[in-house]
This record gives sequence, structure tokens and C-alpha cells, in this order.
Amino acid sequence: MKNTSYRVALGGIVSALCLVTMFLAGVMPALYLLLPMIAGVLLMIIAIEVNQGWALLTYLSVSLLSVFVTFDKEAALIFILFFGHYPILRMNIQKIRLTLLRRAVKFVVFNACTLIYFFATVYLLGMDEMIEEMNDIGRYGSYAMLGLANFVFILYDYNLDFVYALYRKRLMPKFRKKR
Repeated sequence: MKNTSYRVALGGIVSALCLVTMFLAGVMPALYLLLPMIAGVLLMIIAIEVNQGWALLTYLSVSLLSVFVTFDKEAALIFILFFGHYPILRMNIQKIRLTLLRRAVKFVVFNACTLIYFFATVYLLGMDEMIEEMNDIGRYGSYAMLGLANFVFILYDYNLDFVYALYRKRLMPKFRKKR
């Protein structure tokens, strides 16, 4: 289970699937948030099957390749700054026993990544129209958008629990029987 050829094969397959989903974000722009989420869930499988270090290496390779291969650089940036590393990091955050502290850490990580994403999009990618769109919403539009993003994050985190349980209970036993 832990041999090198298994790790390399699983890493290659998951990397290819992640790159396909990231590539599809450029083909189907309406899914530019959903497809990086799916790619992040695929990385969670490597963290479960092999270890978190191998999942981080796969995340780094997919991140680097998605910058050069994909059409939608904004989706690649979303993957790099949050959806790629959060499912792996979340496995460590889940070990915090105090529920309130665990949730606070999750929100700090999410909001820090969201703010970094915003500033990277505006200043690195040169999308100054994001600031203008925020001003069009109103005086407190950016706060409302951040609140909405936090609500969506709660749903995403809850769904990661569901996907993790689904993988552990349904899919993992089927893969184990075939070996």
C-alpha cells in the first residue's frame, strides 16, 4: 500500500484528473469555482490513501501546471490559494478537539486565503474592475460579499465532511477488495 510505485501511480492519475478539471474551467467558465473544488477533493483522496506530504507534492505540481496549461488563470489562482490546499490542511484542523477553536481556525484560514486571492486578482492579474464592481454594490458591498463567501464556505466545509465519509464508507472498501 505504501510502496513508491503505488504513490507515483496514484499521484499521476490524480494529477491528470485535477489538470483535466482545471482545464475544463477554461472551457466552461460558469464552473470556474466548482471545478477547482472538485480538483481539491481529488487531492484529499491522496492524503487519505498515501499521506499528506505526498498530497502536498501533488498539489504543488498541479498548481504549477495549472498556471501554464489552463486557460482560466482566475480558476487556477483560486485552486492555488484555497481549494487545492484546504482539503489537505483540513485533515490537520479536524484534529483540534475544541469545536469553537476548530471552526475559528477554519474561518481564519478561509478569510486569509480570500483576502490574498482578492489582492492577487486585483494587483497581479490587473483586474481593477473588481474594485469598481464592489463600489457599484454599495458602501458595504465588499463586506456583504465576504459574508456570502463565508456562508458558501460553511456549505463547502460541510460537503467535504460528506465526501470524506462517502469515500471512507463506500469507495475505499471497493478499492481494497480488488487488490
